[in-house]
Amino acid sequence: MLRFRNLGSGSSGNATLVEARSGSAVTRILVDCGLGIRILERRLAIAGLCTGDIDALFITHEHSDHVGCAHTLALRERIPVWMSHGTWSAQGGRDYEGLLNTAEHGAAFEVGPLQVHPFAVPHDAREPLQLSCTDGNRRLGVLTDLGHAPAEVLKHLSGCHALLLECNHDPDLLEASAYPFFLKRRVGGAHGHLANAQAAQVLQAVRHDGLNHVVAAHLSRKNNRPDLARSAVAGALNRTEDEVLVADPIHGTDWLSA
Repeated sequence: MLRFRNLGSGSSGNATLVEARSGSAVTRILVDCGLGIRILERRLAIAGLCTGDIDALFITHEHSDHVGCAHTLALRERIPVWMSHGTWSAQGGRDYEGLLNTAEHGAAFEVGPLQVHPFAVPHDAREPLQLSCTDGNRRLGVLTDLGHAPAEVLKHLSGCHALLLECNHDPDLLEASAYPFFLKRRVGGAHGHLANAQAAQVLQAVRHDGLNHVVAAHLSRKNNRPDLARSAVAGALNRTEDEVLVADPIHGTDWLSA
């Protein structure tokens, strides 16, 4: 059984739990750790868990809303960490006391029954990775923080039964925002963040009858609205807007099965 729960998504911090059950054994990976340690503890408690229940960390890139308390958490709980060499280097090469594992594009690794498949994405970070993961039966894709989705990215999302997908901004709201010109170009550029329509194009390319849950994630508080993201995702999937979930910056999502 494979399920996931977002603990918060957006510029204030990103973290997603992925859980696989095999018999009585449970394995949990935390994808990104962009929250303060006390906030993370509170949100895990709502899910009935604590920091000691996490078996591995996967950090997608070095931006603070994704790294957060990863170093503190890993050392305190002795949790193995996976990230790219570029992500580690961009953080100043911090000492993880033997807990650090180098993740690479196209090089799968295993954590208990979970097989994790990292893949490179175009984003303004040193060596950003996103991922899909599977328990051998179901597959989850996590795709946030990228400016566009080339064919190689779409290939890695093929066959996913659930997808956490960036719907960062609406171009009109971004253009009308108080952001300075350089920041508008960065966010909307080829190495920035996916707009709602771009997310819809991703879904149109990878959708299949077995794709159950799609969660719109990493919405900009100033340059997007949940109703706009829902509309784009629903249209791409030929579903009603009520069937589309949006990850909240504070509440995330409930547990969802892949």
